[in-house]
Amino acid sequence: MSTDKQTILPYTTVFIKLLKGPVEYLEKTAWEQLLSYQAELTRFLQQMGLILVLEKDDGYAYLEQARLDEEENVAGWVRRIQLGYEESILLVLLRDMMAEFEVGEAGARELIKKRREIKEYAELFFKENPSRVKFIRDLDRLIDRVEELDFLEKVENHDLPDEQKFRIKKIIKARVDNELLENFKQQLTEHAAGRI
Repeated sequence: MSTDKQTILPYTTVFIKLLKGPVEYLEKTAWEQLLSYQAELTRFLQQMGLILVLEKDDGYAYLEQARLDEEENVAGWVRRIQLGYEESILLVLLRDMMAEFEVGEAGARELIKKRREIKEYAELFFKENPSRVKFIRDLDRLIDRVEELDFLEKVENHDLPDEQKFRIKKIIKARVDNELLENFKQQLTEHAAGRI
C-alpha cells in the first residue's frame, strides 16, 4: 500500500460531496459515512472555517461558512446561491407546502407533488395579488429553475409536463425557516389587500 493512500482521510468523499451541496439520507453511502465520521468531520471542518449542519430527523446535511472576523468575512468555500424575488416566492410556497405536509402526513417521509399541484397551490396563494398574472405565467420557468437549484427533484417524467412529479427536498427548510415563512406570508397578505 502506498503512503499516499494512507494519508487520505476516511471521510474525504463525503467532505467533497458537502462542498458541492447538501447531502441527503437517500444517498446511502455518503449519509452513512457522514454519520459514522460526524465528530472527526466536524473537527476537520472547523479547522477549515466551515460548520457542518446536520439535520438527522429530516435527513439532510450541508455546510455553512464560519465568520472569520468581526466584519463578517468568510473563507469562501461554499457556493452562495443568489435568488431572484420570484424564485424566493416559489421557495416560500414550497416551504409552506412542506409545513402543511409535516402536520398532516405522519406516515410519509417525502413530499411528492405534480407540477400541476405546485402551480395550483401558487394560484390559490396569489388569488388576490396584483402581480399574480405574471407570476403564474412564469411558474413553469420558476419550477425548472428551483429544480436546477436542487430544491426540487424530478422523480417521474410524464408526457404531459403538468403531470411530472417532483420531490420537494427538505433542505428547503434550511433556506426558509418558520419565522421567515410567517413574515413573508404576512407581507403577501398585506400586499394582496393593497396595504403595502
